[in-house]
Amino acid sequence: MSNAIKQSGAYLEIVSFHLGDQEFCIDIMAIREIRGWAPVTPMPHTPPYVLGLINLRGAVIPVIDMACRLGMKMTEPSERSAIIVTDIAGKLVGLLVEQVSDMMTIKSEDLQPAPEIIPETQRAFCRGIVALEKTMVCFLNLDTVIADELAQAA
Repeated sequence: MSNAIKQSGAYLEIVSFHLGDQEFCIDIMAIREIRGWAPVTPMPHTPPYVLGLINLRGAVIPVIDMACRLGMKMTEPSERSAIIVTDIAGKLVGLLVEQVSDMMTIKSEDLQPAPEIIPETQRAFCRGIVALEKTMVCFLNLDTVIADELAQAA
């Protein structure tokens, strides 16, 4: 398992959220804070999934529409929407999600690889699949999902 996933023993702590009808999760160790939706300042000539910028206590950070970034319909922010502020490789990036749903601790062994039938480029976005009692959750690989933004910030 990659060093990007911080483990405490044989367990992973994750935060799950909804995008459309699907549930995704990320490593809690990558999260700096979770904020309610606030309007962003758009920037010209950015990809459609980059919504704009917010001022986070003096730090200007980009906000990405996670649904759009993953090839889904753009999120229409509502009162339930949230911005998950992540710290990836020392770079702060806000992720707009429709709704944060849960914080969970799972066994590392319950993280299953994404099926190989999914093309390599799409599989790179998924660190694994968490099979829960009633649903399956895609554990996102944030290093890959926001790789373009990290490369431009370098």
